[in-house]
Amino acid sequence: MSHTGGDGHRPSLLLVDDDATLRERLARAFRERGWDVTTAGNHEEALAAAKRESPEYAVVDLRMPGRSGLEVVKDLLAVDASTRAIVLTGYGSIATTVDAIRLGAVNYLPKPADVDDILAAFDRAAGEPSFAAPETFEAPSLARAEWEHIHRVLADCAGNISEASRKLGIHRRSLQRKLQKYPPAR
Repeated sequence: MSHTGGDGHRPSLLLVDDDATLRERLARAFRERGWDVTTAGNHEEALAAAKRESPEYAVVDLRMPGRSGLEVVKDLLAVDASTRAIVLTGYGSIATTVDAIRLGAVNYLPKPADVDDILAAFDRAAGEPSFAAPETFEAPSLARAEWEHIHRVLADCAGNISEASRKLGIHRRSLQRKLQKYPPAR
């Protein structure tokens, strides 16, 4: 699937991520490949941009402060059901990813994802969604859920281990030991 055709058409993309550095880096990479890119840092900016000029494609971070990426996907598709949305998941949350696909996202990618990963995900989703959203999903193991929760809280604390240990209610050294372990299998 060629995203930039010989007819001079520049595919339009809306990038929605609260991380301005990542958002602008991705935007620049897409622009260098001939895409017409609009960026948004939250739900309100994304919806305003979609209403101005509905994008053909959207890349939406699921985890943002305020209204979530799930709400962004749902509302973007309410503006224009033909927008092809991919969601970026920072914590590998299977349940949230399944919800995003049910709401109409065509694919998902774990963060960090670069422009080539995103283009490949759009290509893989050129037909149907990359997987059928199951009616049920296999819950992660307790160890995996704990690992994801710890990393989510640490990210919310901008990597500050002392603050994260206070929020989690565990000793700083215990948190450091847990952070040294590899993520458990699902």
